[in-house]
Amino acid sequence: MKTKASLRLTVIALILLVPCIFFASKLNTANGVNNKNNLRLKSTNHMNKELNIDPATTALVLIDLQKGIVAMPTAPYTSTEVISNSNLLLDAFHQHKAPAVIVRVAFNSDRSDALRPQVDEPLTSSANPLPEDWSTIVAELKSDKNDIFITKHQWGAFYGTELDLQLRRRGIKTIVIGGIATNYGVESTARDGYERGYQMIFAVNAMASRTATDHEFAVTRIFPRIGLVRTTDEILKALK
Repeated sequence: MKTKASLRLTVIALILLVPCIFFASKLNTANGVNNKNNLRLKSTNHMNKELNIDPATTALVLIDLQKGIVAMPTAPYTSTEVISNSNLLLDAFHQHKAPAVIVRVAFNSDRSDALRPQVDEPLTSSANPLPEDWSTIVAELKSDKNDIFITKHQWGAFYGTELDLQLRRRGIKTIVIGGIATNYGVESTARDGYERGYQMIFAVNAMASRTATDHEFAVTRIFPRIGLVRTTDEILKALK
């Protein structure tokens, strides 16, 4: 009798448990979809400080918008979206006669000027030669002949270049930054700029990374601690 009673209780428990498992599965799926759809919004949900930008002491710095890098898949914004928002910023800085810096990364044909430490996950194979136009700035970017052009040989744009000199000679105190990739060239340059005393402003939708997760981590965990994270529209409205 005890065996039959135990069996009945087990059957009843399973009958009650199955709908709960099904509901939990549906809820997790829905949350996953919502998280993906809201990824861009989550990047900006901490923006609560009023922003005022003085174009006389502010420069725009755009990182690695060149053929070899723009051609890669990016998220959560496509490279087309990144360039479009970068052009909005470029137009505004040109109108205010504020400096715009176009940064690219390039190497000698034999990559003798590239970093070569041992790493677990190399980004590119040094055995494969880069295309001749790999470091050419994309034609879609509305750069101007009066812009400042910087060539770097690693992720960050300060080390081994005259970026700092060009900015300080112009009295620049604030940098608005964007480009590809968020957690490589952009983050490396921003960390260095922060340590050099520049006010960093991140144009969150004028940058992207290889994955949305990579972009999101930098935008929500790193950038708020070294500067201000804002959308392109907010930065344009703050330019006075």
